[in-house]
Amino acid sequence: MHEPAAGHAGHGAAGHGTAGHGATGWRSVSWRSAAQATLHCLTGCAIGEVLGMVLGTAFGLSNGVTVVLSIALAFVFGYALTMRGMVRAGLGVGAALRVALAADTVSIVVMEIIDNLTVLAIPGAMDAGLASVLFWSSLLIALALAFVVATPVNRWLISRGRGHAVAHRYHHGHGA
Repeated sequence: MHEPAAGHAGHGAAGHGTAGHGATGWRSVSWRSAAQATLHCLTGCAIGEVLGMVLGTAFGLSNGVTVVLSIALAFVFGYALTMRGMVRAGLGVGAALRVALAADTVSIVVMEIIDNLTVLAIPGAMDAGLASVLFWSSLLIALALAFVVATPVNRWLISRGRGHAVAHRYHHGHGA
């Protein structure tokens, strides 16, 4: 048996809906499991999002280019963190990418929509400098809102054997 992938230790098979564990329906998935899946995804998204905002601000890129860069990096880092766990579980890079795409895409899309709309809606946030409290507080607020909105989405996906449940199968040796 392999070691649990980073970010997955401590949450067992229980609470992951129809992901090969016999339970059915959204009520079978605990909010804790959904929050853990969301936090895992948010970690990669946040790394990419913050890096994109920092680079865009530091290089004086337009707001539109900064947002696109942040979104692209959020997907790259989000998928990369999941792929890292899949490769550690014994999958090849191509198979790990397919699992990451299936596991994380909906969650990342939801988080990126909420995150970027929030930052864009906060007056002056996109024009604030890196040393500004507004810059960092707007990112924090945006990421927190993204987490709140994505958690029920992830709970619903997990209950149907989708989203994080796809990756979870490989963490516990149940993958195809």
